[in-house]
Amino acid sequence: MGVLTDIIKRFKSISRYNQIIRVLMKYGFDDLVHYLEENKNYTFIQKFIPNSTKKRVSKYGKWAKMRLVCEELGPTFVKFGQILSNRPDLVPLELTFELEKLQDNVPPMSESIARNVVETELKDKVENLFAWFEPTPFASASMAQVHKVTLHSGKRVALKIQRAGIYDVIIEDIKVMYRVANVLEKRIPSLKSFDPVGLVSNFEASILKELDFIHESINVQRFYNNLKNDDSLDQFAKAPKVYPEFTTTKVLALEFVSGIKIDKIEELKSKAIDTTVIARRLSISYFKQIFEYGFFHADPHPGNLLVLPNNHICYLDFGMMGSMLPRDISIFGKLFIAITNKDVKKIIKALQELSNNAPITNRRELEFDINEFVEKYYVRDVHENEMSTILLELKDIIIAHGLKVPTHFFLFARSLVTIEGVIEKLDPKLEQFEIVKPYLKKSATRKYNPLLMGKKIANSLVEFTDYMEELPQDLKNAIRKINSGQIKVDLTHKGIDPMVHTLQRITKQLITAFIMVALIVGASLFIIFEIQPLWKGISLLGISSFTLAIILGFGMLSNIRKGDYDY
Repeated sequence: MGVLTDIIKRFKSISRYNQIIRVLMKYGFDDLVHYLEENKNYTFIQKFIPNSTKKRVSKYGKWAKMRLVCEELGPTFVKFGQILSNRPDLVPLELTFELEKLQDNVPPMSESIARNVVETELKDKVENLFAWFEPTPFASASMAQVHKVTLHSGKRVALKIQRAGIYDVIIEDIKVMYRVANVLEKRIPSLKSFDPVGLVSNFEASILKELDFIHESINVQRFYNNLKNDDSLDQFAKAPKVYPEFTTTKVLALEFVSGIKIDKIEELKSKAIDTTVIARRLSISYFKQIFEYGFFHADPHPGNLLVLPNNHICYLDFGMMGSMLPRDISIFGKLFIAITNKDVKKIIKALQELSNNAPITNRRELEFDINEFVEKYYVRDVHENEMSTILLELKDIIIAHGLKVPTHFFLFARSLVTIEGVIEKLDPKLEQFEIVKPYLKKSATRKYNPLLMGKKIANSLVEFTDYMEELPQDLKNAIRKINSGQIKVDLTHKGIDPMVHTLQRITKQLITAFIMVALIVGASLFIIFEIQPLWKGISLLGISSFTLAIILGFGMLSNIRKGDYDY
């Protein structure tokens, strides 16, 4: 039985491979097929493609043909194309625009198949699990569909059900994609720099995550918690609640949220909803995700955004999310501030930090390109409020100079383009740069926050204390190794005493400086939070800490003036 199964799988892979060859030839990619099939087998396949078909597709450009190839080959290739659309550093910009148009509309599963998936995953009959199960899905795609259900408690739930058998289809397609990538890498040397096998590997990891609804439920919960924990007055967003008891790798249960799609302008106005208010709130919500939470919705198209009766905005579909480190958030803030200040050097510095200090081959040329970019930005008459335009132009410079920025840079740029398109329909006059400025400044200066500084200083002092505790033992170990002959040391004494003395003085001054900073930060916090006892409304502990810091400062200055002449 195992041998038969293996033969069937092998046959499926060969059949799928031949189908890919046939579709590529149908859309005129004969040169590519030639590299894949050097034994000329494709000439046999070519005979089965009618001339009328070839003539019909000839009206499309090559980039549009690539999109059509992905759509015809099904969900795996559609998803691959969608992921490639987020990598303008690897594929031409014209192709990314085409890949963004990819559609994966397919007929929904029948009710019986959908119910069978639910019952298999949740290990119970649908009638026992839910008070009502809507037979027809209200949303359907190539990988899943969504049904309305009602719990026995009366709560309405959106139940996302994975398409039956889609996992096996995708696994088989990935095997074929690896085969194609390996062949292309070997036979077209110029493609090695794009690392086709690596691209397929990254895609495999990405799509397997998307197929695991537990992973998506974690995204939803993380996003939900960020909004729930934000008690500021400008928190206007909502995310559906997750029902973990009805969630598995193939079934995802979310709170059903009713609202109006954000691009239904006339319907919004008929409900007396001010679209300019919604535009502003959407912009604030998005920039908070980027610069405060560091976790953002990377696909905010109109279908994933609902306007609620209280003028709040609900986000849907959390399959594609972006995540940023606090360090990168700070760099983004510094980058945009440097652009507004026309500071070429700081722009280059921010880009270098973002690309993990990648070497610059031609700094003068980079400075010229950045300067031209800045000058154009300041005289631009159109798109002056579009931050996405800035990012996309910077993207071209980054790619041209080989600066490898993190993938979330491109996710940020792409999602920014999408959300600006939504905002443009709601309020064309909204100045987004004015909205984002406070978040940019806050993110760029976050590391100077007294609380964070105090924490860093405290951590440094702890580490320094630990080091000093370990130093005697380390010295003993070193001496023991020297005595046993494991280490041979040849010392020549040439005025070593002054050097030792100088090192001791520097160490003392460093420790004093650490203590001074800690005292100043502590004093600031005592005074800000009015820690008792108080004297004329000022914390006495704060005053004492400041006084002690001043005394230590005078002592250190006196020590510095003496120089190395007091030994």
